[in-house]
Amino acid sequence: YKGVERWVRINPATTPYYHEDIRASIAGGCEGIRLPMTETKEEVEDVDRLITEAEKEFGVEVGSTMIMAAIESPLGLINVYDICKASSRMMGVALSAGDFRRTMRATASETGEELLFARSQILVAARAAGIMAFDTVNTNLDDFSYLRAETELIKRLGFDGKSLISPKQIDIVHDIFTPTQKEIETAIHIVEGVKESAAAGVGVLIVDGQMVDIAHVEGQKRVLKLAKAAGVYKGDLV
Repeated sequence: YKGVERWVRINPATTPYYHEDIRASIAGGCEGIRLPMTETKEEVEDVDRLITEAEKEFGVEVGSTMIMAAIESPLGLINVYDICKASSRMMGVALSAGDFRRTMRATASETGEELLFARSQILVAARAAGIMAFDTVNTNLDDFSYLRAETELIKRLGFDGKSLISPKQIDIVHDIFTPTQKEIETAIHIVEGVKESAAAGVGVLIVDGQMVDIAHVEGQKRVLKLAKAAGVYKGDLV
């Protein structure tokens, strides 16, 4: 797999198949388990327990396998914060819109207005729990402008990434989430400027006519971390 993480979407915890799915996935060396149709923290706790048993059985470091929970129903959305906090293995939570629309009796739209509340609720829960949030797949494999617009929207909302259904979609999502050279230069300017201002005892910096204070630094450092992960920033500010 050329260094990429290997995640397995197992069968839901409400089926008789997920136990053996977990054993096979751990035996095969996966880095993480994606639990679909997650509705309660107890489901996550049970999956955590089964992962631990499988790690011991197959000689995998206990605690090294991660969990991502997919939220696909109204009950899952109501319980999303408890789900996010249910296990120390939990690295992220994801919206899965197909079943969510079905269970909400919602109609799909190009604007995604029927998903705005769910996206916002999932983001708030993930941030409160200190884990990542991922948006749903886009099933229109031929309309790349639709994928681009949707990905730009969820990036603005604050999502960390997007689930994909086809390799054809990867480059577009990577392009949108990779900081531009202008964004990198701005981040460097702000991080360095605020650092120098703080050393001089000044709490506020003016950058291009805009007031910038210490609260802005975290976001700009995140820009540089994303740029470094994407291989487009080689500096040492982060």
